[in-house]
Amino acid sequence: MEQSRTRQRKKRSKRKILKSILTLFVLTFVVIGGAIFYSAWKINSTITGAAEPELERGVKSEMRTEAVNPSKDNFSVLLLGDDSRPGETRARTDAMLVATFNKDEKSIILTSIPRDSRVEMVGLGFMDKINHANSRGGLNMTINTVENFLDIPIDYYGYVRFEGLVDVVDALGGIEVDVPFDFTFNEKSTDSYNLQFTEGLQHINGKEALAYSRMRKQDPLGDIGRGQRQQQVIEGIIKQAASFSTITNFNGLMDAIGDNLGTNFSFANLVALHSYAGSLTDIENHQVQGSNATINGVYYLEVDQEHLADLQTRLKQHLEIDGHSLNDPNPFEEEKFEEIETSY
Repeated sequence: MEQSRTRQRKKRSKRKILKSILTLFVLTFVVIGGAIFYSAWKINSTITGAAEPELERGVKSEMRTEAVNPSKDNFSVLLLGDDSRPGETRARTDAMLVATFNKDEKSIILTSIPRDSRVEMVGLGFMDKINHANSRGGLNMTINTVENFLDIPIDYYGYVRFEGLVDVVDALGGIEVDVPFDFTFNEKSTDSYNLQFTEGLQHINGKEALAYSRMRKQDPLGDIGRGQRQQQVIEGIIKQAASFSTITNFNGLMDAIGDNLGTNFSFANLVALHSYAGSLTDIENHQVQGSNATINGVYYLEVDQEHLADLQTRLKQHLEIDGHSLNDPNPFEEEKFEEIETSY
């Protein structure tokens, strides 16, 4: 009898850990327009069975003196949404986020980079939209370009394919989002017609979540507005995934995602992320800011360099690199304080 109770306690403990890991993966590997989830039963076989191409730089960023270990170091992850269609080997990454993790605070910062941000293409020597880096030079150029842009090392990456979002959200039973304004979505390529979104809270299924993440032209804020809606989808999936209570639901979700993930995380790296599960309800969010610009007939987001400098400083503080620490003044909190003082 006592052995039976012990087995039950171990089973509950294991299930709790798996649930926490799943929830963190929702954060780490769900990028707008796509999502992927791992379970403890499938992580190891998936990672060892489908090796990702090795980065030209090797196992560590050139901005690091040695490789980082997520179980004991601060680290960063580049999250990409791959919008490749059948037959395409390189696609534009229409969603791009950088997650930084601080080991002492067990805190997470999510930074969204609008796809039209005009940045230097590392290795090519000219400026272009940041989402063109992957189509021009693959994952290596994408990582190098983001490192150069944010001036921080990118230690790991995770990419997910857009089409994975539909099945995952449906497996979760849908998610809830707060629609900012009424709009109708139509897209032939995804067989999406007359999808209605009404201002206010709305429960949406997988196809609707994909549409909600992709729509840009009807949004008065353009790519910035889409980024905000993408973050809503992330939060919606996190909340819904965190409500999972049975192993049956968990396995059903695992079966829904197929082969939509690519990452250079090892199984041990992924398990180490469990310690950040408690931070999922208190994530610090940032988005690259800028102004609309048309250059040679092409639309760009011209990045606000002052805001970018503050963002670079904040991320360095969080990673505790280049002489920065968490004890330094948060540049964004200073901005808020100055605004309050000015209002008096």
